[in-house]
Amino acid sequence: MDGAFVISQSDKRPMYLQIMEQIKQRVVLGDWKEGQAIPSIRQLAVDLQVSVITVKRAYLELEREGVIITQQGKGSHVAPVNGLSKRLREQELEQHLEEARRLAALLGIQSKELEHRLREGGDRSEENKKL
Repeated sequence: MDGAFVISQSDKRPMYLQIMEQIKQRVVLGDWKEGQAIPSIRQLAVDLQVSVITVKRAYLELEREGVIITQQGKGSHVAPVNGLSKRLREQELEQHLEEARRLAALLGIQSKELEHRLREGGDRSEENKKL
């Protein structure tokens, strides 16, 4: 396995969600390619020192989302879907944008102001790339 998974006891999210996030991240980063075998449920449970049920739930959810496929006797693999990595990146971006909208609303920031701040941040990012 490329690098270790990290399950945080202080993270308020359930462990299966943490596992799902890390598997998706490996696909997005290209560490795990489409069609590549991933650790078995049992092996990942042992490696993470968590219940097999926890890992199984993560794998079932990832199957529902179309990220992995599991075949009896052949194990689990990253789904051989063109554009999977791009789709996962876009989903992650959407989650971050939703969080930004939620925080802006809590702070009383209107959508136009949030949009302005995002543009400024993007402009600064582009300027830094040129340096």
